[in-house]
Amino acid sequence: MGATEQRSEIRIGIGGMTCASCVARIERSLRKQPGVEEASVNLATERGTIRFDPVRISVPQLIEVVRETGYEAETAHLDLLVEGMTCAACVGRVERALLKVPGVLGASVNLATEKASVDYLPAQVDAGALRAAIEAAGYRVPQTAGARVPVGAGTRDREARRDLSFATLLTLPLILIAMGPMVVPTTGEWLHRLAPPMAWHWLELLLATPVQFYAGRRFYRQGIAELRHLSPGMNSLIMLGSSSAWGYSTLALLAPGLFPAGTAVLYYEASASIITLILAGKYLESAARGRTSSAIRKLMRLQPARARVVRGGEALDVPIEAVVPGDLILVRPGERIPADGTICEGSSYVDESMITGEPVPVLKGPGDEITGGTVNGAGALRFTAARVGAETLLAHIIRMVEEAQAGKPPIQQLADRIAGVFVPIVMLVATLTFLVWLGLGPDPALSHAFVAGVSVLVIACPCAMGLATPTAIMVGTGRGAELGVLFRKGASLETLARLDTLVFDKTGTLTEGRPALNRLHCFDGNEQRLLGLIAAVERRSEHPLGQSLVEAAAQRGLAPQEAEAVQAEPGFGIQGSVDGRRVQVGAARYMERLGIATDPVSALAEEWSRSGETLLYAAVDGRLAGLFGVSDPIKAGARQTIDALRNLGIEVAMLTGDQPGTAHAVAARLGIERVIAGVLPNGKAEEIARLQAEGRRVGVVGDGINDAPALARADLGLAMGTGTDIAIEAADLVLMAGDVRRVVDAIRLARRTLWIIKLNFFWAYAYNVALVPLAAGALYPFFGTLLNPMFAAAAMSVSSLFVVSNSLRLRHFNPRQALQAPAPAAQTASSTG
Repeated sequence: MGATEQRSEIRIGIGGMTCASCVARIERSLRKQPGVEEASVNLATERGTIRFDPVRISVPQLIEVVRETGYEAETAHLDLLVEGMTCAACVGRVERALLKVPGVLGASVNLATEKASVDYLPAQVDAGALRAAIEAAGYRVPQTAGARVPVGAGTRDREARRDLSFATLLTLPLILIAMGPMVVPTTGEWLHRLAPPMAWHWLELLLATPVQFYAGRRFYRQGIAELRHLSPGMNSLIMLGSSSAWGYSTLALLAPGLFPAGTAVLYYEASASIITLILAGKYLESAARGRTSSAIRKLMRLQPARARVVRGGEALDVPIEAVVPGDLILVRPGERIPADGTICEGSSYVDESMITGEPVPVLKGPGDEITGGTVNGAGALRFTAARVGAETLLAHIIRMVEEAQAGKPPIQQLADRIAGVFVPIVMLVATLTFLVWLGLGPDPALSHAFVAGVSVLVIACPCAMGLATPTAIMVGTGRGAELGVLFRKGASLETLARLDTLVFDKTGTLTEGRPALNRLHCFDGNEQRLLGLIAAVERRSEHPLGQSLVEAAAQRGLAPQEAEAVQAEPGFGIQGSVDGRRVQVGAARYMERLGIATDPVSALAEEWSRSGETLLYAAVDGRLAGLFGVSDPIKAGARQTIDALRNLGIEVAMLTGDQPGTAHAVAARLGIERVIAGVLPNGKAEEIARLQAEGRRVGVVGDGINDAPALARADLGLAMGTGTDIAIEAADLVLMAGDVRRVVDAIRLARRTLWIIKLNFFWAYAYNVALVPLAAGALYPFFGTLLNPMFAAAAMSVSSLFVVSNSLRLRHFNPRQALQAPAPAAQTASSTG
C-alpha cells in the first residue's frame, strides 16, 4: 500500500487561542511530529486541519500534542441507545462501525444496557453521523437516544409480546399436527379420518409461513445486515437455521421428486419452533435484564416530582424543574427532600440509607447539609437549595452508576474478541457437519445431514457470551450503590477484586479526622497568649490540625485576633503576622526548613509521639515558643477492617505525612505492620509507584486533597465520601458513608461479581463446546438419534436465561455481619495524614 493510500485528514476544535502567534505555535508543534504532513489552524473558526499518516501517528496523539502546547483540543461524549442487538457479535459490529467513522476516538457498546458510549471530535463528526453509522450496520437508534430509558420497557416490549403470542398461537397446532402422531399413535388415526395427509401438509405450510416471515422478521432484518457486512452473528444463525428448515420443507412439499427416497421430509414444526422458542427466550431474558437495572430505577424514583417553595412570603407547590439555587424550601414530616441544601430552620432525623447505605437516620439541624432524595423524619424543615436538578448528589450518583454499568472490564474485552470469531467458526462447523453426514452418513443421508447442520447453527448462538459480563456489572454496581459503594467505572470492579495491597491514609480515613488539642508546652509559661497568636494564624487555614487549635482557643474563651500576610506551605506549616509579631507553626520539618532548633523539646516530643499524638511546633519572631500535642480518635471499625482485609489475603499499609513515631503508634493499635510516614503530598504518589514496582496491585484509600495524587497513581483509588471533592474526583470508587468498613464490603462485592462473571463465561463457553458436538451428531453412533433443531433452539435460550439469572443473584448480596460490632471506645490516634 502506497503512502498516498495511508494519508488521512482530521479536523480538531482548538480552544484557548487569542492571536496569530497561538496559531503558529500549534502548527509548529504539530508539524514537528513524525507522520504529520500538513497542519493548518484557523483562528476564526478555532479549528485545526491535519493531514497525517495514521500508521505513524494516531489521532489521540495529535490531540495530546495540542494539549501539551497549552491549548484545549475539543472532544465530546455521547451515549446512544441501540435497538436490535442480540449477542456479543452485535456488540463488536456496532463498535467497529463507529470506530470506522473519521473523528471517533473510542466506542464502547454494552449489550445489557443497549447503549453505545462514544468519544469523538465534534469538529469532525456529529451525532447524526454516529447514528447513521449504527443504522448502516443494521441496528436502530431511537430519537430518545441518550435518555435514561429502562431496559425492557416501552414499545419494543409490546411488539415482542405480540410477536411471541402470534407465533405461539400458530406453532402449537403445527406441533400437534407434525409431532402428535409420533407421540400418541391414535392422534394420527384421528387426523387421517378428518382429512388426507396432503391436506395436513399444506396446513403445516400455511401455519409455519407467517411464523417464519412475520413473527421472525427481526431475525431476517438483522441477519441480512450482518451477512451484508460480512460479520455474522446470532440473527444470521437463526435466520439460516430456520430458513433452511422452512425452505427444505417447502421444496419437499412442492417437488418431492427432487429428493432421494426417504428424504422428502417436512420440518415445518422445527422452523416455527426455532422462531417461537427464540422469541420466548429473548422475551424472558429481556424481563430478567430489566431487573438487572433495578438499582438505577430505584435511584431515579428517589427524586420528588414537586417541591414546596417559599416565594413572596407564600408557600407554592412547584415542579422540581422550577426550583433554582437559593430557593427557600419547606419539607413536611415524612416527605422526600427535593434538592441539596443547608437547613436554616427546624431539626429532624433524616433517613439517608439510599445514599450512604447506613440504615440509622441522622439528626439534622440548622447549618447542616441535607441531600436531595433522602427522607425527612418526624420534624418539619426549612432549607436553602444549593444544588438542584442535574447538579444534586443524587443525580451525580445516578450518572456514576450508569457510567459504571456502561463500562467494560478487561475480561469483557477478551470475550468480545473471542465472540468476533466464534460465529464464523460455527458456520464453518455447520457446513462441515452437513457435508460429512451427506457423504458418510447412513440413509437417509440428506435428511440426517440437514438436521445436524441446522441444529449446529441454532444451538451455538453466542447470546450468553455477550450477556455474561454486562449483566453482572449492572447488578453488581447497582447493589454497590444501595450499600453506599459507588463504582465510577465498570472496570473498577475487576481491578478491586484483584488487589493484593491496600494503602490507607490516616487522618479522616482510619481516624475520625476531627483532631483535638490534647496538651501544650509553652516556654514562657503564658499558654493563653501563645494559643491566641497561633489560633489567629490558623483561622485562615482549612487543615484539620489548624482547626483543632482554633477550637481550643475558642473553648478557653480567647477573643479571635486578626492575622496578616498569612501563607500556608502544604505538608510543612503556616505563617503570618499578628500584632506585629511573626508567627510560624507546623511540623518538625517546617522548623528545620526555617532553621529553628527543636532540641529543647526533643525528649518531650519523643514521649508525646510514643503515645500517638501528632506534634506541632510553634515559633514566634524566629524563636521556638511551644509544642502542641494533638490527637484524633480512631474510627469505629477501623481495627476490624484491617483484620478482615488480612483475612481476605490483602496486605495493608499506612501512608501518612505524620511523624514516624506518631504513625507507628497508631499503626500498632490498628495492627498495621507496614508504615510509610513523613511523606509530603507529592511523595505519596512516588511511594505508591514504588509499591507497584514490586509487582503489587495497589489500592489507596484516602479523603484529603493531599491524597489525590496517590489516589490517581494507584491501580484503584478509593475515596471516602466525607472527604474533599478533589479526592473523590481522583478516585475510581467512592465510599459514600465515610465508614471505613465499607472498604471490605466493596472488596467482597467485587470478588463476588468477578466470580459470577467467570461462572457466566464458563457456562456460556462450556455450554457451546459441549452441545455443538451433540448437535453435530456425536450421540448418533451410541443411541441412533440426532438432536432435533427444535430442542436445539430451546437449549440456546436456556443458556442465556442461566447467565442472566446467575447475575441476578448479586441483587441479594449481603456483606457478612462480622464488622458490625462497635470498635473499642477509648482508642485515639494522631491527626496529620
